Amino acid sequence: MSSLPSGHRFRDPRSTAYDFLASVLVRCPRCEKTAHVVPGPEPAGAHDRDHGRDLFVPRRLVCRNCGLAKARSGGGVALYRGGAGPATDPYFGVRLWLQAETRHGWVWAYGPEHLDLIRRFVRAPLREGIPWHDHGRKMTVVARLPAWMQRAENRDEVLRAIARIHSGDGNRHLYMPGV
Repeated sequence: MSSLPSGHRFRDPRSTAYDFLASVLVRCPRCEKTAHVVPGPEPAGAHDRDHGRDLFVPRRLVCRNCGLAKARSGGGVALYRGGAGPATDPYFGVRLWLQAETRHGWVWAYGPEHLDLIRRFVRAPLREGIPWHDHGRKMTVVARLPAWMQRAENRDEVLRAIARIHSGDGNRHLYMPGV
């Protein structure tokens, strides 16, 4: 049995959307440049917690370009589930920075690590999912990708969209391994 080089095989790391919410890149509502949605300061009396994984900690939207700073304390979280329009962040409802439209729909990511995971999945001709009999996370980021993104016939179009996202003027500061 021949083995494929690691670049041709993708194994689902079992990441969920929640794993990418520690820092979300968004379009600043004031100046249209890159801004970040990050966990806010720890409330008084709170114990050590993993703020990236805690959905309900206070969040801050911060733009280093124009100085915009907004705070949000708790409340509901609305993960983007796809649709006709651009993707938004789950806390402030602001447009995500890393997104591009294709003829099939939107390619979007919360941050560079999320975009890299999607790119590695789409690029790989051999994609190993989670076995049906395995316990644990089943609805991972790659398992939830739209069917059109998973089809081999759309691979080039999706990879071109990811390349457009990566090479955009506002995204030149991002590091994407393997690009």
